[in-house]
Amino acid sequence: MAPDSLPLGIIPTVDMSAPSGRGDLARRLVRACAERGFFKAVNHGVPPRVCAPLDAAASAFFARPAQAKQAAGPPDPLGYGSRNIGANGDVGELEYLILHAQPGAVARKAKVIDAEDPSRFSVAVNEYVGAVRHLACRVLDLLGEGLGLGDPTSLSRLISAIDSDSLLRINHYPTSSGAADMSAKGIGFGEHTDPQILSLLRANDVDGLQVLLPDGHGGGDQWVQVPADPSAFFINVGDLLEALTNGRLVSIRHRVMASTTRPRLSTIYFAAPPLDARIAALPETVTAGALRRYRTFTWAEYKKAMYALRLSHNRLDLFHANATSGGSGDVVDD
Repeated sequence: MAPDSLPLGIIPTVDMSAPSGRGDLARRLVRACAERGFFKAVNHGVPPRVCAPLDAAASAFFARPAQAKQAAGPPDPLGYGSRNIGANGDVGELEYLILHAQPGAVARKAKVIDAEDPSRFSVAVNEYVGAVRHLACRVLDLLGEGLGLGDPTSLSRLISAIDSDSLLRINHYPTSSGAADMSAKGIGFGEHTDPQILSLLRANDVDGLQVLLPDGHGGGDQWVQVPADPSAFFINVGDLLEALTNGRLVSIRHRVMASTTRPRLSTIYFAAPPLDARIAALPETVTAGALRRYRTFTWAEYKKAMYALRLSHNRLDLFHANATSGGSGDVVDD
């Protein structure tokens, strides 16, 4: 049996091969996402043969001269960017590519990302996205089962819709001379939560990812280093999933520290619903003892708010039910 709670400061590892059965796996996933909002997935079913071509394509792109890379930008918000994160003054020690996860959008960007053979890049991205989206859907279906939802597929259907707004982000963190003392110069990507439903990250063998966890000694939260493991996926709850589960699953704050020794390459699939998707607490998560925390909104509305704020802002605060309902927190959805 799974323990009732996770030890403080521990990042849970979940074996997706379900050695103790599907029910136990569903319970472990719910516990990890409720207590940490984050877990390491092993035996996840995404084969190396799918990951390797994308890694090679990304490395080849980031090795190109700056002028050639800039042809794939500026990020609007999709495309190539360097240092600047968003339009509100956030910066980091990185360069990146952001792609819409739809094949047509990938094909259009591939013409400037890999002008020599655009289809090579498109095939690598599309095969990777397909495999990781399948993993995301599997995780969400298991969470639906573990939460006791009447329709356990209600979460995965949001991200598998043909007009899903899911993204793929590839980050390249060069070595940083300022990272040794963990000063501001050593921050590769500042602290934030992810706005979408679920994020699935895979990186090379260079440390840098940190998550904010309770310290267990009454001193508040502390940053915990996540040991690198290129064979695993690191999966975290996004803001929308916290809202959909009425706060039962928590969107975790995280950041990336730059390395002084070797560059770090990471790929993140952000599983998101269609822009017009209605985000409201699922009925099973709203009870007399757990009133509705957040008002109903659309993903497009949330994205608009997100782009107007700094990276570290707690965006969900703007959508708290008390902000518009006078603190009633009705059990009945609007």
